[in-house]
Amino acid sequence: MTGPEALLTARATAALAHWNLPEQVPELIKHRENAVFKVRLTWGEPAALRLHRPAYHSAAALASELAFMASLRDRGLAVPEPIPASNGALLVAFGDPPCHADLIGWMEGEPLGETGVPLDGTGRDLPAIFTAIGREMALLHGAADAFRQPAGFERPAWDAAGLLGEAPFWGRFWDCPALAPVDRAYLADLRAALSARLAAIAPGLDYGLIHADIVRENIFVRKGAVAFIDFNDCGFGFRLFDLATTLLRNRREPDYSAFRHALLEGYAAIRPQARPAFSHLPLFLLLRALTYIGWAAARPDLPDNAGRLRRYVSDVRALAEEGLV
Repeated sequence: MTGPEALLTARATAALAHWNLPEQVPELIKHRENAVFKVRLTWGEPAALRLHRPAYHSAAALASELAFMASLRDRGLAVPEPIPASNGALLVAFGDPPCHADLIGWMEGEPLGETGVPLDGTGRDLPAIFTAIGREMALLHGAADAFRQPAGFERPAWDAAGLLGEAPFWGRFWDCPALAPVDRAYLADLRAALSARLAAIAPGLDYGLIHADIVRENIFVRKGAVAFIDFNDCGFGFRLFDLATTLLRNRREPDYSAFRHALLEGYAAIRPQARPAFSHLPLFLLLRALTYIGWAAARPDLPDNAGRLRRYVSDVRALAEEGLV
């Protein structure tokens, strides 16, 4: 093992000392915002060790994510369980330069699917799974409403400013140098139009703590039940944003209408008060699609980033046309 993976693995090995785990070589399973390793606990069970991307979230924000997850777990939600270090802390800092790490319980099951790959329905009742996703999401939002935020709680916000303000959390999507001037002008005009639309309806929308990234890879399925992982982006936002995030990358599925219906019915079975707001989902699909442009614009080193940005802009134009923006 050489290069960046060897360096990350060495740091992960150093982090394990804070949990007094058996001597082992952590297995890197994902490296995106965080580096995630599979490790073994003292009694042999697997767990996930996360090395957090420097300067993406503050220590207070990382600790707040773990506190939120622990509260959801205490209320019966199927989410990873934060595992305290030897000193009782859920988050540890170590190394030079400083790195933050945490350890969370392993979630059994398989991801619902992979972005860009058609969903495999073999042996699976996909509409039933989407119903389960809707119910679990509604339960999460209910548990989030009951969560008593500890002092110093800090998470990002996808309110009007966080989505369409001068400094959106995931980047200025209309101001990306890699885009053609015609696309930048289009996105600037679209931002102005959407800002007016969102301002008109925002006061009546359900708003609170959300997961913010319930995509296929973060939905684990086991025997028809679902669990959500990766709360790295959880924060404050419109509850429609969570629904739109799940729906967006499934729009090209042949059975999308059935999946959409199942997801919303599952959600409304738990939170019937949400039904009137479902009419605003086209707007939130568009808002969610715009965040991907801002996210990619801030990462020019991504593989095929130019092609990625073109696809994202094409998706936004299609959604805007469908929504008659």
